Amino acid sequence: MSPTLVRHQLPDSPSPYRAGPPAPPGSRSRTRDWAEIQERMLVPLYEAAYDRLGIGPGTRLLGLGCGTGLALLLAAARGARVNGVDADESRLELARERLTPDEAPERTRVLRGGLAAAASGGMTFNVITAFHPVGCVSTVEGPTAAASLTAAAELAECGSAVVLGGWGPVERCATAGVLRVAQRLAYSGGAPEYGSSCWRPAGRDDLEELADRAGLRPDGSGRVACPFGYADVASAVRGLMSTGLFDAALEAAGQRQVEKELAEALHPHQRADGAVWMPNVFRYVIARTR
Repeated sequence: MSPTLVRHQLPDSPSPYRAGPPAPPGSRSRTRDWAEIQERMLVPLYEAAYDRLGIGPGTRLLGLGCGTGLALLLAAARGARVNGVDADESRLELARERLTPDEAPERTRVLRGGLAAAASGGMTFNVITAFHPVGCVSTVEGPTAAASLTAAAELAECGSAVVLGGWGPVERCATAGVLRVAQRLAYSGGAPEYGSSCWRPAGRDDLEELADRAGLRPDGSGRVACPFGYADVASAVRGLMSTGLFDAALEAAGQRQVEKELAEALHPHQRADGAVWMPNVFRYVIARTR
């Protein structure tokens, strides 16, 4: 039996969710902001990769950096057996709630202990996903995304699919201009260039280079429209700050300044009814284990 799905409004129109002030980094509230406001924006990316691979009852999927579990939910709804790991315990806790493991423990697992815990289950995987390793804060465990992917590949069958996701070309992402606020404030405060908690523009071959460093064989790619839609500026601020991309800016400039400059950057994307709408393109690469 598949886990119960929580209904999510997909981003074909601005969200009706209206929000108060942003939550501080690492809080339960910010985890909820990610789950309820922001993560749904990436549903087209998840679905496009799953359609391309034919995810279904024969799939044994390992989600690296699974976050609050929405991508796992979508795969489980297709009949896949899903396992998820993440370095953020707050997000893992919420993922467990959403996946309702008591109803289908043999089909869904959200694991403490990362890849070691995934290996201990004795399952060999045939699909690995890492939807957020490039151009955003990565929750893929380990010192580098490449090292984590290499370790995960050892738990998979030869020739298994590995999906990598990230931002598309900067000129195709309206949100890029808004995220430069995080980059500018972080660097003005002395954060290291392209630090782990700061957005950076995506390079054309970032995903392919990551696959190569992890010892994977490229096997196709695609682009997906992932518009970011919010009911108002307050919701947009909360959603974007839940990504972790503004953490270095918060540390450097303080929450009040970050909120002020982020809200100002969002105004050009605000519609007459107050909704915020930013079209974006994301990329994914499919690679294979050797």
